[in-house]
This record gives sequence, C-alpha cells and structure tokens, in this order.
Amino acid sequence: MNSFLNKNRPLVYCPGCTHEKITTGLDKAFVKMGLDADKIVIVTDIGCSGLFDTFFNVHALHGIHGRALTYAAGLKLADPELNVIVTMGDGGLGIGGAHVLAACRRNLDLTLIILNNFNFGMTGGQYSATTPIDAIVGSEFLNQAEIPIDICAIAKSAGATYIDRCSGLDPDLPEKIVRAMKHKGFSLIETLGMCTGRYTKRNKLTPKLIDQIIADLPEMSGNIKKNQRPEYGERYRALAKERTVFPAAITIEKQIELKDYQQQEVVILGSAGMRIVTAGEIVCYAGLCAGMNVSMKNDYNITVLRGQSVSEILISPEKIGYPGIESPSVVLALSDEGVQRRKKIFANLKPGAFVLKEKSVDIPETKADVVEIDFKELKIKKQDWALASLGVMAKNGKAMNKEMLDYALKSRFNEKLYQIAMETIEKIFQA
Repeated sequence: MNSFLNKNRPLVYCPGCTHEKITTGLDKAFVKMGLDADKIVIVTDIGCSGLFDTFFNVHALHGIHGRALTYAAGLKLADPELNVIVTMGDGGLGIGGAHVLAACRRNLDLTLIILNNFNFGMTGGQYSATTPIDAIVGSEFLNQAEIPIDICAIAKSAGATYIDRCSGLDPDLPEKIVRAMKHKGFSLIETLGMCTGRYTKRNKLTPKLIDQIIADLPEMSGNIKKNQRPEYGERYRALAKERTVFPAAITIEKQIELKDYQQQEVVILGSAGMRIVTAGEIVCYAGLCAGMNVSMKNDYNITVLRGQSVSEILISPEKIGYPGIESPSVVLALSDEGVQRRKKIFANLKPGAFVLKEKSVDIPETKADVVEIDFKELKIKKQDWALASLGVMAKNGKAMNKEMLDYALKSRFNEKLYQIAMETIEKIFQA
C-alpha cells in the first residue's frame, strides 16, 4: 500500500500547522513498515491531535481528554498483534498526565506521539503544561505562575524504555516513528511544532527556534538503557501462566423454600468499624440461600476508621432492575452518624416497617414499629452490633429467619468464625 491516508477526508489543519507534517510522517512510517491496515489502530485524544483517527484508513478510537492511553492499553492487551499508536497534544498530556506515567511504568508495547505546540490550540490558545513562562497566551498570566514540564525527562524517570524528542518538521520523522514502533515496549516521541492558528500569532516561533529549543534540552533519542525490561503484555501473560490456583468463586445454592415471600428492603445504618458491609453481605447470602435475587449498595467515608457506614440491601423473588431504596421494610439504626446520613427515610417508613434502634441512638419520628435494644447490657461489643442486629431480624422474622441466617453465616465464614458469630446470635435469641 502506498498510503493509508483517507482520500475522502483531506487534512484540515490550519495553514502552516506542524500537525500536517506529523500526519504525513506517520503515514510514511506505516508504509515503510509494510503494515496491514487491519493490524493498525490509532487512538486519539481530544484537540487537534484528535483529528488523526479521521485521516487514516485503519482502525481508530477517539477517546476523551487525557485518557487515550487507557483505551490503547486495553486494545493492546486484548490483541497483542495490533500496532497501537496514540496521538496526544500537550493539552491532553497535562490533563492525562497520570495515565502517561502509568504507561511509562507499565511498559506495554504502545507508541505515544505527543504533538507539543505549547498551548490549547483548538479552544482559544490557553496555556498548557508545556507553555513557556514568557509566552503570551489566551489565559492571561497563568503560565507565568507555573513552570512548563519536560515530558521526556518525566517519562525517563517514570520508566519509559524508549524516548525520542524531535521537531515535527524533521525530515527523518517517519524513520523515527518506525524505530519507536519497532521497539518492544512503551515508546514516546515528543514532537515540537507550531500552532499557527493561535500560538505563533502572539509568540515568535520558527523551525530554527524549535531546533534550538531541542538542542538546549537534554538529548532524548532512543532506548533508555537503565529502564530496559520485559514488555508488559508478555510479562503479564507469563505470570498468568504460572498461576495454577485461583480463588474459588463463591456459589450460594438454594437451600430453603419460602412461600409468598415479598420483596424486602433492608437498610443498615452504622459507623465504620462496625462491619456494616459484612453484615450487608450476610443479609444478601441469606436471601440467596432462599433462592432470592439480591442487590447491595454501600456508602461509607473514604477514611476507613472514621465516619458513618451504610449498607442497603434488596431481597426479591423477582429480578431487580433498580437497587434504590426509598421506603425500607427494615432499618437497623446502630449509630447516630449512620442515622444522620439517611435521616430522611424515617419519614417515609410505612406502618408495619421494622426499625431496630440501639438504645444509645436517636432516630427521627416515624410511623414504623420501633424495637429498642441495649447491646451493651447484653455484653455485645460494638464491632459486633451489626451482626447481632441480624439476629434480631431473624428472631422477629423480618426479611429472614434463623435458618436463613445460619446458612448465610456458614457461607460467609470459615468454621471458626462461624462458631464465634453464632455465639453472638445465640445471645440475641436467649435474650
């Protein structure tokens, strides 16, 4: 094939834009490598660099700003035979910097071409992560308050195994792209170019000045010796082959036959450290043991040992299409923090709904049936209140019975933990 360019989609860059040279350079690289179109994928970012996918008759995926490398990684892992090229501007570089770092560390066989023209050219010429401090841009003085990044230096420190930096006007660009694509691992090419639509209208930048900028920066032109290591995809597959034992999937078989079971909506309101999520899982297991459909949503603070923790469970004989709960049939109020998190639901509770309130907890006024219990008096530790509250549910026949709870505990815990849990449950049934 003489060219992979789409004749029905002519290049539409601003006159003098370096992106056009890079587009044709990439096309020449494909031709030099003798690649098949169906073995090439171009993954693009947002911005002017995001136009690349429309200009080539190859597979293409147009991503969202800064995230192109994530899609590219999935494609390469799914089909290692693909030649995956990512085009990203300096705008996407700044926005998706964490993904670039991850790609450098991972060393998956991808080729990233960064089209650095020192600004957000498509959206008004605002400053980017690479804009020089003394540049005049569309975002006033903001670039003067920051320093531009050297992505090649960052990529080197992050573990990239192949790095090149050149002018987008370099006549050797096609060959440079070929070398990067042939490298077995993550390769990054930073091309410096001119944005004639925005940047060069306010700032002096010529091909000679670009060459001088590159000459003043640390040389980057190929393999990074200290970072060389196995390609990620090959390493991943080799490690996966070594694994012979994997965690067994949990299977809950129907053990109990229930008649006329109505959908139950259970909300557990507690605090982190009370094992609220574990209690929610046990309720789900109880439903599964009876052949029911279940769903569970959890809500807890980002810190592990602080703040409220909430679990919402649906148990239904029918398929569950929506897991939201507005008027629960059972509420376990074990903590003031959890209650405050869901205090609005108490006004929606219907007569006949079951509320278990720990003695120390205050709850809003409600029409539901409220049962108060003093876990401290029963000498039950606070971290076991959620588990004990399941015993109260089972004792009162709310959402589950003791047999369901027993099956759930056996399914969730090993024999030792099951015996410990049952000691707590028996305290409730003997109270």
